This record gives sequence, structure tokens and C-alpha cells, in this order.
Amino acid sequence: MASYEVHLDMFEGPLDLLLFLIKKDDLDIYHIPIAHITQEYLDYLDLMKEINLDLAGEFLVMAATLLAIKSRALLPSQDEEAPEGPDPQADLVSRLLEYQKFKEAAKALEARAAEFRDIHYRGEPTFDDSEKTLNIGFLELLGALQEVLSRCEDTRQEFIGEEFPIEDKIAKILALLETRLQVSWEEIFAGERKRRGIISCFLALLELIKLEKIRARQERAFGRIVVFKRTAVL
Repeated sequence: MASYEVHLDMFEGPLDLLLFLIKKDDLDIYHIPIAHITQEYLDYLDLMKEINLDLAGEFLVMAATLLAIKSRALLPSQDEEAPEGPDPQADLVSRLLEYQKFKEAAKALEARAAEFRDIHYRGEPTFDDSEKTLNIGFLELLGALQEVLSRCEDTRQEFIGEEFPIEDKIAKILALLETRLQVSWEEIFAGERKRRGIISCFLALLELIKLEKIRARQERAFGRIVVFKRTAVL
């Protein structure tokens, strides 16, 4: 598979990834199982590297922080006196809560702005069903990719002599949408059994989203993913 680097505006930072994992696994943000969340975080970083995502250094800093917290939690407890210095896990929870608060406020302001962006006062506006669904983010797509990869026939990341050109996968996706307004996530990956083929198909999907030829949406948070022709949802 040819080298391909992913640069997406929809992707944010390590706190977004942590909040996504916490929500995905329905965890209590005040009592994060640090060993579990650290492993999931590292698994996602591995997957990002596999698809050649251009990772900022802050993701690696967060990985180091999680590993430090995990190591601290594994140390024998010392009842005599508490360890000196700030608690890194409490600091992380505080950062997550503050970030979540501002993220939710930003979403509310964005929704409010969108509400009044194209108001027409003559007649009642109508909306297509596809416009009532949620826009999906990169982390949700990455989570869905994890599920597809968990069912592939091979688990290694390198395969000699197998090529899965992204251009072929782009053609496959566009062909599916040639006579239809939308296809499901499952249809996009139907017939893909090899890990590199799945990764190539995912990169093709990202490329089409970046070129604004298609759009991916979710009916609800962590729900079914549907891929539309771009013109079908404008």
C-alpha cells in the first residue's frame, strides 16, 4: 500500500480522544480505570500510526502521562504518609472536566449560530431526514474502524506482496454511491477480509470526505454510521 498521510481538520487533541474513550466505554470520569483507559489510548495511537496519521507531540505526552499514572497506581500503597506532590490522576480528571465544559459550551454556541445562519421568514422550512442526523467526527470513524479490524482474517500490520491501492477503494465507494443516495458503513467494508485492505478502504473514505465528495453521519452517538453523497445532504 502506498504511503499516505492523514491530515484532517476534524481531528483535535488527546483530551478529545480520552473523552471519546470514556464516553464509548460508559466510564465514570471521576473514577477512571487507569489501566483500562491507558491500554485503549495506546491501542488508538497504534492504529493512528498504522494509517500514517500525523500525530502531534501532545498525544505522546498524554501517553507518557497515562503510563506514569498507571505505574504510580501499581506501586505498593504506603499508609504511613501520602506521596509528595500533586496527584497526576486528579490533575488529569480536573483537566478533562474543564475541557469537557468548554467543549460543550462551544457546541452550544455553534448550534445556536447554525440555527440562525440560513433563516427564511417566508414559509416554514423543511429538512431532509439526513439533515436531522449528527455529523460524525474522526474519533467515531476510528472507533468503527477498530470494530471492523477486530473481525479481519489477519492481525499483523505488515504483509509482503499484497497491494490494496487507495484509488481502487475510492472507485469502490463511489461505485456504491453511483445509483444510491447513501450506503451503510458495513457495505463500505463488505468483502474486505485483510487488514491492509480494510485500512486502505478507510483511507479512501477519509480522502473522499476531505475532498468533500461524501459525508459520514450517525443517527445517534455511537450509533449506526451512514455514508452519503455530498450533494445528498447539502
